[in-house]
Amino acid sequence: MTFTLTATDAFSQARAGSLHTPHGKVDTPVFMPIGTAGAVKAVHFHELEQAIGFSILLTNTYHLYVRPGEAVIRQAGGMHAFCGWRHALLSDSGGYQVFSLSDRRKVTEQGVMFHSHVDGARHLFTPEKVIDIQRTLGSDIMMAFDEVVAYPATHRQAKIAMERTHRWLDRCLQRFSETSCPYGYEQALFPIVQGSTFADLRRASAEWVAEKQCPGNAIGGLSVGEPAELMYEQTELVCNLLPRDKPRYLMGVGMPDNLLTCIALGVDMFDCVIPTRNGRNGMLFTRNGIINIRNKKWQYDFSPLDDGLDFSISQNHSRAFLRHLLMNHELLGYQIASLHNLYFYHWLMQEARARIIAGNFNTWKDQMIRQVMQRL
Repeated sequence: MTFTLTATDAFSQARAGSLHTPHGKVDTPVFMPIGTAGAVKAVHFHELEQAIGFSILLTNTYHLYVRPGEAVIRQAGGMHAFCGWRHALLSDSGGYQVFSLSDRRKVTEQGVMFHSHVDGARHLFTPEKVIDIQRTLGSDIMMAFDEVVAYPATHRQAKIAMERTHRWLDRCLQRFSETSCPYGYEQALFPIVQGSTFADLRRASAEWVAEKQCPGNAIGGLSVGEPAELMYEQTELVCNLLPRDKPRYLMGVGMPDNLLTCIALGVDMFDCVIPTRNGRNGMLFTRNGIINIRNKKWQYDFSPLDDGLDFSISQNHSRAFLRHLLMNHELLGYQIASLHNLYFYHWLMQEARARIIAGNFNTWKDQMIRQVMQRL
């Protein structure tokens, strides 16, 4: 995998670039839809690929390991062949999912012992095991196994987890060098910067990660409950230390204002469940602001979801109709809301890229944040 920079903003750290992967080019800044188990909830790949234009999808090591299991995916020929997605795939290592199983796991130097949320069976994830699983998945971009700490954490807790993450990274890199993709193409491994909200730890972790000279780098352990300003502060610090010629991936972020602010800080890649999960719960993102479509005020509003978006779903369905579907738990409602929000996020990234290249990103960003984050 290679990364080329196309343009940089004169008034911020925003960048436009391109990732070149074995399964195609990915223009950045980019938002990656979450396909936890190999599929984005309520959305077909045809819509993601043809109607919207996504070129990369995120999937999850933990969930695919638990179900359907490595044997099925290996026999299918990897995740691309198994699920039919023809473009780039990034696999999260499962560190965050294991972290979320706080009452079902035990962390040691060897790895993490946990009980499956499906059947309660006991499993051990080590850095080596996580690399092996991701080799089986055949993801274009693999993530190193890390230890995430909750917010708030003490400095001591964050330091212990960060240092363990660094030791695990060395083991991940060793296993990565000893193995190869079973499907005949190269995979890339991204390390993850940790350190909670402590500047000294984030600095030490970013410097450690930068020294490894991997094809790209990730920033983890943010968007776990800390105030947005703390997230921005740590993201800026880390971006200033990570290599300029490598993509920077901020994991698990976020709302539209988070994305635009962090692009200005130098982030290239994002993922989050917000557009689909919040959409299924009635939150719509539009060019003019945020709509809670379940509110009674939309019952007789027959205007399009967002006629400013060049997307048939957003133009051809009224707010009243979508409200009707969601209030009656119709599955089509979940699909329409998810597609609309995903298109909005994709449009936002494309527009940010165009503004960076045109040289007026920073002014546009400030205006767009005010516009899209107001409640309608």
